[in-house]
Amino acid sequence: MIQAVSPRSRASALALLSIAALSLGGCGQQAHATPPSTQVAADAAPTTPPVATVTLPPAPVPATFDVAALSERVRPMVVNITTTHESPGREGLDPFDFFFGPQGGGRLGPRGQRPPQTALGTGFVIDPNGYVVTNEHVVHDATGVRVRLADEREFEAEVVGRDPKLDLALLHLKGATGLPVAPLGSSEQLRVGEHVLAVGNPFGLGHTVTLGIVSAKARAIGAGPYDDFIQTDASINPGNSGGPLFNWRGEVVGINTAIRAGANGIGFAIPVDALKDVLPQLREKGFVERGKLGLLFQPVTRDLATALKLDAPKGALVADVEPGGAAARAGIKPGDVIVAVNGVQILHAEELRRNVARNAPGSEIKVALLRADKRQEVVAKLDALQDEEDDANRARPAQGARPERQQSAEKLGIQISDVAGGGVRVDGFAQGSDVEELQVGDVILEVNGAPVKDAAGLRAAIAKAKDGSVALFKVRRGKVIQFAAVPIRAR
Repeated sequence: MIQAVSPRSRASALALLSIAALSLGGCGQQAHATPPSTQVAADAAPTTPPVATVTLPPAPVPATFDVAALSERVRPMVVNITTTHESPGREGLDPFDFFFGPQGGGRLGPRGQRPPQTALGTGFVIDPNGYVVTNEHVVHDATGVRVRLADEREFEAEVVGRDPKLDLALLHLKGATGLPVAPLGSSEQLRVGEHVLAVGNPFGLGHTVTLGIVSAKARAIGAGPYDDFIQTDASINPGNSGGPLFNWRGEVVGINTAIRAGANGIGFAIPVDALKDVLPQLREKGFVERGKLGLLFQPVTRDLATALKLDAPKGALVADVEPGGAAARAGIKPGDVIVAVNGVQILHAEELRRNVARNAPGSEIKVALLRADKRQEVVAKLDALQDEEDDANRARPAQGARPERQQSAEKLGIQISDVAGGGVRVDGFAQGSDVEELQVGDVILEVNGAPVKDAAGLRAAIAKAKDGSVALFKVRRGKVIQFAAVPIRAR
């Protein structure tokens, strides 16, 4: 389990990680310039003029290209999806229905029950034998799925694989053969500013084409544990869900998924590299298994970076490890800062979640970490992540948080009390205290790596810290272990 711990959150969700990366080589070119020839004296040996070599940056994406030709080429690869959902029964008549008729144009059935409702979505073909990718939310709880091709042929479809965490689903069209396939590109190599083409079924207007650019990458919008969206200003509307986002070469680089309510020109797509990671499992097993590292982590803030003596606030700070888990077996300890997984840098803490979860249970990953200012690399064999663990909180529970006689830590400006079983509880703050990283109820366990058993131990640890420095506190907040950067000031 891996859990992201925000410095100010009161509780954290336990999760384990994932996402993918692929690479595509860039291109470069050289220009050679020869200076004008110069006259050589008769008695001097002829020399070869020097040649200046200029290395140019990679060739840019063309500013203009034949959008109509690209649209014509990719539209046969895109399908329109109609799903059927059961509607719950109800008694009586809705006031809206009284004036405008039942929603969707249908009629109320016996006992006021509505007939099945329909919803629209989009998908794209990845196999000539009728395999189609779309969003999981398009087919979620559907009792029937029908797919219409660009040539107006229709097929009944079955859902053969689902991954709700990435919001991806794989369909199979019964009896379909020889379908045009959408090539999968690389979202890793996609650059902000590149042109992209969205094809979909917005508001039931099938095979609508919109053009835009990549506005940003690696967006987190709170949609799930592995958020890593491509942001685009290509128009995406209800019904576009599950449709492809093409680059100017006609390769799928994203799967259109979400729109920002009330905002124009802001849409989000799942990177195609994430699809590539899970596609084999969706096809073979119908679900996705992810690896579990078994640790709690938190972002490295600027203050924490100072306390840890890091050059910059980057990586994921290990707050706690699961006893006997993959991280513990590999020798990872609380206080370590993970900076890379399998050679992929972890600049932001949430990237750890994605880069671990892209690996299957039982696989081995190389984890680079910083410990006491030294870089180390360990190998961890991943356990299997269980679905319930994404939302479970499995940090060690608080042990008898019964406050004893209240005391004070004057140098911090906090009121404290001993806790049965070890540790010091924060009971309040003195007027003018500027300790922002701690909260009432926190139990202080360590200061700069030294265990704190009681109030006297806390005072002794603080006394060793220099005035004006930032101390690294290990605290238990509820059931979650995390670190806090606390300034030490003379009072």
